Amino acid sequence: MNGKAAQRDRVFVARGLTKVYRMGEVAVHALRGVDLDIRRGELVVLLGPSGSGKSTLLNILGGLDSPTAGTAMWCDHDLARADETALTRYRREHVGFVFQFYNLIPSLTARENVALVTEMLPNAMKPEEALDLVGLGGRLDFFPAQLSGGEQQRVAIARAVAKRPDVLLCDEPTGALDYATGKLVLEVIMRINADLGTTAIVITHNAPIAKIADRVMRMADGRIAEVSVNATKLRPKEIAW
Repeated sequence: MNGKAAQRDRVFVARGLTKVYRMGEVAVHALRGVDLDIRRGELVVLLGPSGSGKSTLLNILGGLDSPTAGTAMWCDHDLARADETALTRYRREHVGFVFQFYNLIPSLTARENVALVTEMLPNAMKPEEALDLVGLGGRLDFFPAQLSGGEQQRVAIARAVAKRPDVLLCDEPTGALDYATGKLVLEVIMRINADLGTTAIVITHNAPIAKIADRVMRMADGRIAEVSVNATKLRPKEIAW
């Protein structure tokens, strides 16, 4: 791939990304000059311990937070300098979020939880299609309390991908799940990345999960300490933790 083609293929480009939180007289440095490039269609794992800056970085790339300094480009849009209106549009139209806790509305069925997103966007999937994609076609009219933790997380993933996002950002998506259920959720994320071509970034502190990625970015003390490429990606069923 030539230089210009490679540049067009980059979904995210960050340079000198810095985030400082002020707590009274104390300055907490969450990010310390992060540089990164993420390509279209990649599955990237951000790996590191709690407090290493993973969630802060993901929140900036997702338009949920703004950096103190540096640039964060999504395609040709500078997220670091976008106003709240532009960031809201970016989040609504281009980003799907999956968090450790499912954030489903208890009084709505699986179908209705997904419809909250699909009804707002003209090119979204039908809720039934999105839920079928994550293996829940037979649970459309179940309420969250009637679903297992893994099923609730898959509803959350269906809700995230129903808008057909360019990027899927997952913050500890297996953190509240048991071993076997966590593998099912990772399988869904891998399938969406492969079948839909959705760029996916997965945060985890769990080192074996990094084996499912195209590339692994290890974070420590607000910096990317190491970037590695997996010559062979493993399926979730092939890894143990």
